[in-house]
Amino acid sequence: MSRNIRKRIVGITGTSYTPPENEFQIREHLDRACEVINHRTLVFEKALLAVVFISYIQPFEDGNKRTGRITGNGILIDNGYCPLSYRSVRPVDYKKAMILFYEQNNLSAYKKLFIEQFAFAVNNYFR
Repeated sequence: MSRNIRKRIVGITGTSYTPPENEFQIREHLDRACEVINHRTLVFEKALLAVVFISYIQPFEDGNKRTGRITGNGILIDNGYCPLSYRSVRPVDYKKAMILFYEQNNLSAYKKLFIEQFAFAVNNYFR
């Protein structure tokens, strides 16, 4: 398994969405995602976008959703907020939210999960 930007085409089970196909496209999408994130002022918006953009672009052969969540948590932690564990999210709900974003660029379901996970973290880890 490669540790760098993927060199082969990947598919995502359960969706007709096809991520960028080659290294040039992947880098272009990552650059644009970084621009969008860096122009945002709200920490939660930055973290949310980091999660979904990395998951959407699929820059690596494996672990893209985990990498997105870790990146989003890094943004939260760096700004004094708690990380999100996603441990209370049903896998089917997570997959549905991501597929809605992949296929329709609709963030509403994932945004709801993100907000619920922040509330879960605050209520369960910081009482």
